[in-house]
Amino acid sequence: MSIFRFPALVWLGIGILVISLGIRQSFGIFMMPVSEHFQLGREFFSFAIALQNLLFGMFQPFVGMAADKWGAKRVIVLGAAAYALGLYLSSIATLPSMLYLSLGALVGLGLSATSYVIVLGAVAKVVPAKHAAKAFGLTTAAGSFGMFAMIPGAQLMLSQMGWQQALQAFALLSALMVAFAMFMKTAKPSTEDQAVVDEKQTLKESLQEAFSHKGYWLIHAGFFVCGFHVMFIATHLPSYLADKNLSTRTGAMALAYVGIFNIFGSYFWGVMGDRFSKRHVMSALYLMRTIVIAGFVSLPVTESTAALFGGAIGFCWLGTVPLTSGLVRQIFGARYLSTLYGLVFFTHQIGSFLGAWVGGRIYDYYGSYEPIWWSTVALAFIAVLIHLPIDDKPVMRLATAS
Repeated sequence: MSIFRFPALVWLGIGILVISLGIRQSFGIFMMPVSEHFQLGREFFSFAIALQNLLFGMFQPFVGMAADKWGAKRVIVLGAAAYALGLYLSSIATLPSMLYLSLGALVGLGLSATSYVIVLGAVAKVVPAKHAAKAFGLTTAAGSFGMFAMIPGAQLMLSQMGWQQALQAFALLSALMVAFAMFMKTAKPSTEDQAVVDEKQTLKESLQEAFSHKGYWLIHAGFFVCGFHVMFIATHLPSYLADKNLSTRTGAMALAYVGIFNIFGSYFWGVMGDRFSKRHVMSALYLMRTIVIAGFVSLPVTESTAALFGGAIGFCWLGTVPLTSGLVRQIFGARYLSTLYGLVFFTHQIGSFLGAWVGGRIYDYYGSYEPIWWSTVALAFIAVLIHLPIDDKPVMRLATAS
C-alpha cells in the first residue's frame, strides 16, 4: 500500500502529532531561562519535566481505554484543551511550584491524549496488519517533523519575546489539535485484520492474555530504556552543550537535527519492521544507539560533533515506536492496542521520568553530566539483549483464527 493511499484519519493524526510532540520536544531549551527566572538550580525544572512524563505515562492506559471505548476524537479534544491550559498557566506562574501542576500535570494529561498511543490505536483499526509498521513509522515520523519545525521557532520566540510569551504562543497553537480531531471519523476496522476475533475478546481477557505473555514484559523493559534515553537527551542536551561553551543556538539546532533525521529514521525502521523480524530490527536499533552515544561522549564536544550526534541519534530516536507498537499489534491484535500499548508506554514514561530528573539531580550533585551519559550507553546495550528472546508469534487466539 502506497503511503498516499492511507485513509484520511492517518493524515489528521499526523497533524495532531506534529503539534503535540513538536511542542513537547522543545521544552529542553526552556530549562535555562525558566531556571534563571525563578533563581533555582536545574533540578527544579528537570523535576517538572520528569513529573510531566511520569503523569503522561500514568494517564496513558486510562486514556487508551477511553479511546478504545468512546473513540479517539473525544479523547483528543479534551486532551488538547488540557494541553493548552497547562501551557498558558505555566506562562503566568508566579511560584515555581505552580509549574508542577501546569507544565507537569496538565501538560502530561494533554500529551497522553494527543500523542502516539491514541493516534496509533486509531490508525491500527483502519490500516491492514501487513502495512501496520509502515503506517506507524510514517505517523511516528510526523512527531519528529514537529520537533524539527517547532524547536527553531521556539528558540526564536525565546530570544525575541521571552519564555512566557513563547509558551502562550504554543497554547494558541494547541487549539489546532481540536480542529484536526473534529474532522476525524471513526472508521470500520480493516477487513484484513482479525476484527471478528478481536470483538469477541473483553478488555479484562485482553489484559490477562498480555500479562501472562513473557514477551510483553520484555517489550516493557526495552521501552523503559527508550524513555530514559529520549527524555534525558531532549531535556539536558542543550544545557550539556552550553556547559561545553557552545551557543544556545547549537543546542537548539542539535535537537532540530534529532527531529529532521528522525523523520527518515522512523519511517525506515517501520519499513524494516514490515520486512524483517521486529525484535531483531529493534536490537539493531539499540546497537546503533549504543555506538552513537558512546562515540559522542568519547569525542571532543564541538559544533560539528553536536550536529553529527543530533543527526545520528535522531535516525534511531523514535524508530522504537513503530516497532514496539507493531510488536504489540502483531502479538495481540488491534482491538485493544491503545490499552496494551498504553501500558507499555507507561513503562516508557517511568524511564522518561528518571532520565529527565536523574539527569538534573546528578548534574547538581557532581557538577557534570558524564556519569549519566555512560549510564545511557550501558542501558542501550542491555536493550540490545532484551529484545532477542521475545516470542513475537501471534497469540493462539489469533493464530487459530487465521
